[in-house]
Amino acid sequence: MSDHDSVLKAAFEQASRFFAGLRDRPVRPMASLDELRTALGGPLAEEGIDPRRVVEELARAADPGIVASAGPRYFGFVVGGSLPAALGADWLASTWDQDAGLYVLGPAAAVVEDVAAGWLLDLLGLPPSSSVGFVTGGQMANYTGLIAARHAVLERAGWNVEEAGLAGAPPVRLVVGAQVHVTIITALRMLGLGSRDVTRVEADGQGRMRPDALRQVVDSGDGPLIVCAQAGDVNTGAFDPFKEIVDVLRGRNAWLHVDGAFGLWAGACPERRHLLKGVDGADSWATDAHKWLNVPYDCGIAIVKDPAAHRAPFAASASYLVQTRGAERDPQDFVPEFSRRARGFAVYAALRSLGRRGIADLVLRLCLRAQRMAERLGREPGVRILNDVVLNQVLVRFEPAGRADADAFTQAVIARVQRDGTCWLGGTRWHDQQAMRVSVSNWSTTEEDIDRSADAILAAVRTERQE
Repeated sequence: MSDHDSVLKAAFEQASRFFAGLRDRPVRPMASLDELRTALGGPLAEEGIDPRRVVEELARAADPGIVASAGPRYFGFVVGGSLPAALGADWLASTWDQDAGLYVLGPAAAVVEDVAAGWLLDLLGLPPSSSVGFVTGGQMANYTGLIAARHAVLERAGWNVEEAGLAGAPPVRLVVGAQVHVTIITALRMLGLGSRDVTRVEADGQGRMRPDALRQVVDSGDGPLIVCAQAGDVNTGAFDPFKEIVDVLRGRNAWLHVDGAFGLWAGACPERRHLLKGVDGADSWATDAHKWLNVPYDCGIAIVKDPAAHRAPFAASASYLVQTRGAERDPQDFVPEFSRRARGFAVYAALRSLGRRGIADLVLRLCLRAQRMAERLGREPGVRILNDVVLNQVLVRFEPAGRADADAFTQAVIARVQRDGTCWLGGTRWHDQQAMRVSVSNWSTTEEDIDRSADAILAAVRTERQE
């Protein structure tokens, strides 16, 4: 056990050093691909070396290639950091090394997931009898909700897809919004439903699905139907009109799945809860705990209103397995994985450390930080904010002097900001225009971080105009 003590102390020392410098660290990586390959690569030696030395040398070699996405000025994609309690619990999860698939393999892991699931359903305003599965991220959370959808709509049509497969099954109509996230399309491919016949419903100027257009699509055919809506457009943060969508689907063999990777957390904030009006009328939901809840990677959450439909595609039995027969719950029955990490410990710790009020404050605080960023940038001549900042997303476009190409200029500003390293953010296409996308998702982001980042962005704009 002395090896454990020595190695864990080394890991703690390296982690402490990293956190001590995180706030002022350049957000971009500081080494090239070739430099990292040289530092980390080479042939595997015949003999092993001291474990503590392995950890120390790994930390030194990897450090220049570490993106400071855990820090307060990383605004790329939608990436949170790690709350201290969540990080500590995640370290313990690695130490305990529990397989969270079967109750018998990890009783505490299974119970913690059950407790955290109940807290989540309550916080997010979802039906308390729903079942919850802890998966890797938004991709697998969407997959899990949609495989339950496939089971349910085909079962209602008299087809057992788990036994008979898809060959000869009634065709399933697939309907998504015009701004659907790519993970929905990938999930449909993995389900064997394909992407060629997916119908995209028109959206409004903020990316919200139009209920009138949805009704036209739904009324144009019949048979099993899966509709995918979203809570929090990945570009604008906008929310589909769930109540109206539910009304359109009422009385049909339809399943409504909601991709709420980050937007579903608005349900925990009284000041933003109105954005989710009617979302409890859906049949399944997907979200990421490593986004707005700020737990370490990886942790997605799949929620299904009908536990039987959730369990049907995944439940498996074998003579060698010791499976539950009483009040205990085998988590593997609700996720694609058989063996898996005990992700529930970090979620449990994050929820307990914040409490209901702290989670509401976290969501509202970062929404206000996003508004501050939009206000700071929007005051600059030639800078346009393209979206209504209702959540934590800001879309920005930069106009050059004269008649230069605004798309190329916006891309040049983004590249300059990325090279500078004060903050990091990416680009996107919105309404056939190039834009900068700012996502404020880290619990530690302060107003000072926003102002410092806004200053760096505006400096990049002014420098680019002079060149």
